[in-house]
Amino acid sequence: MAATIPYWRLSGFYFFYFALLGSAAPFLGLYFDHLGFTAERIGELVAIPMLMRCLAPNLWGWLGDVTGRRLTIVRVGAVCTLISFGLIFYSKSYAWLALVMALHAFFWHAVLPQFEVITLAHLGAQTARYSQIRLWGSIGFIAAVVGLGALFEHLSLDIFPIAVLTIMIGIVISSAWVPNAVPAEHAELDGQGGFFRQLCRPGVLAFFVCVGLMQVSHGPYYTFFSIHLEALGYGRGTIGLLWALGVVAEILIFLVMARLLARFSLRQVLAASFMLAALRWLLLGTLADHLEVLLIAQLMHAATFGSFHAAAIHFVQRSFGHRQQGQGQALYATLAGVGGALGALYSGYSWASLGPLWTFAIASLAALVAAVIIAIPVQGSRE
Repeated sequence: MAATIPYWRLSGFYFFYFALLGSAAPFLGLYFDHLGFTAERIGELVAIPMLMRCLAPNLWGWLGDVTGRRLTIVRVGAVCTLISFGLIFYSKSYAWLALVMALHAFFWHAVLPQFEVITLAHLGAQTARYSQIRLWGSIGFIAAVVGLGALFEHLSLDIFPIAVLTIMIGIVISSAWVPNAVPAEHAELDGQGGFFRQLCRPGVLAFFVCVGLMQVSHGPYYTFFSIHLEALGYGRGTIGLLWALGVVAEILIFLVMARLLARFSLRQVLAASFMLAALRWLLLGTLADHLEVLLIAQLMHAATFGSFHAAAIHFVQRSFGHRQQGQGQALYATLAGVGGALGALYSGYSWASLGPLWTFAIASLAALVAAVIIAIPVQGSRE
């Protein structure tokens, strides 16, 4: 890393931010199951934070673009996330938990899109190195899933909220350590126009539709994967290791993304990611009781999240001008939230009525549709 890039400060923030995701993705559904909620209620509670991504990122993204105070938004969002999640200790009723999920997510989802803009501003012309910083988020995720998986193997899930709050404190501290940076100003291109005109350029709208479909396809995975494995007889420690394996694969793909993006177009990388996602969900729905198949499916996380996310971040950066970067990243987060919420909701209802096989089959179909859309040639597209 060049000396001018605050590598460890940026990486530290990603570490704690995605450690929080690593505590929620595998164990939030298990925690609600531990509290005695049905599959339908679990799907609804998991969907609520994702639904907040429909509102929060766009509001905060607009505010960040207007004021330019992105780092302030990150820091305030981190503190408010911590305070609002702490309300979980007041009550464990469905209505109160729904409120806590909505409130903390409103602030949590303000943070990452603005921080992505700050990171890319620090990188300047070295955007290909984004993956080398972002991989520390994957390491944080692994630390959380392995550590908490081992912890919950021996202790009750009643301590889950305490573990989450501890990680949130790390986010607050790391956000205070990061120096500010603003995107470099470039001359506006002729005909570039404002945010909505840029959004309507060839291929850009199609890309965002695919983002939503990809997150729909992840609904059963993020909501019921751990519950599915526990029902098949896997221990919580093993479940944590399996989540970690997927993120190890994600880290490895991040290490080579600069070379992949130099060799293949963004559309080619995205199409391959969608196709592998479709295959992965079929394997999880049909053969998850076979450990060797499960290991292969988890290694596919390199594509279903790693290469997809890295290519998507680059796509958004290239698709919008410097004055619209915050809104562009926020829209990416929003569409991911809409898709994720729909995925969690449909999987909650289909899990009880159709079972795991058909629930994952629907997820596979969503990813396959995204692959078809992104593969359609678009006249005038730069990607």
